[in-house]
Amino acid sequence: MEKVVTILNEQGLHARPASIFVKTASKFKSNVSIVHGSGVANAKSIINIMSLGLKKDEEIKIITEGIDEKEAMDALLALVESKFGEK
Repeated sequence: MEKVVTILNEQGLHARPASIFVKTASKFKSNVSIVHGSGVANAKSIINIMSLGLKKDEEIKIITEGIDEKEAMDALLALVESKFGEK
């Protein structure tokens, strides 16, 4: 499955939210990727995510593929929409 979401955090996807994203993605068996422009990152790797340099108001596409792809997508969308718990 694929969904496009907007990064809402003021500081973008910096180290703390990126680590939460990786930790959440890693709970699932499905492959999880983030696409931004021409960059594609394995969402289970903090180095990969940080290399995208995601900033506030930028759109990303989350792709989940596998046995628990819907659950993975739901959890990751909820994280992004909640600003990873930031104000």
